[in-house]
Amino acid sequence: VQLQASGGGLVQAGGCLRLSCAASGRIFGIVVMGWYRQAPGKQRELVAAMTSGASTNYADSVKGRFTISRDNAKNTVYLQMNSLKPEDTAVYYCNVRRVGASYETDYWGQGTQVTVSS
Repeated sequence: VQLQASGGGLVQAGGCLRLSCAASGRIFGIVVMGWYRQAPGKQRELVAAMTSGASTNYADSVKGRFTISRDNAKNTVYLQMNSLKPEDTAVYYCNVRRVGASYETDYWGQGTQVTVSS
């Protein structure tokens, strides 16, 4: 699976950004698509994820501000980020998980920088 992420950038606090991540290649069996982030000196953390059945999971810190969505026909996952805060500054990574009868594999995108200025 190859993941191509886009949409990061520099924005002022209170602003918004939309991240996109398109999956290609061996896309069958993808059950979860989501976003993680890693700030300098911190561990990578889950931001939001969505299953193929449209169940979602959000980090408490982004609930009410970020919205994850998924276009299964395009194998693309989006992250709409509103009311951005300086603490949202991080490299954001797209993630997909494929599950089969004998495997469960995570794939990662290249990361896109999101910088929120105060």
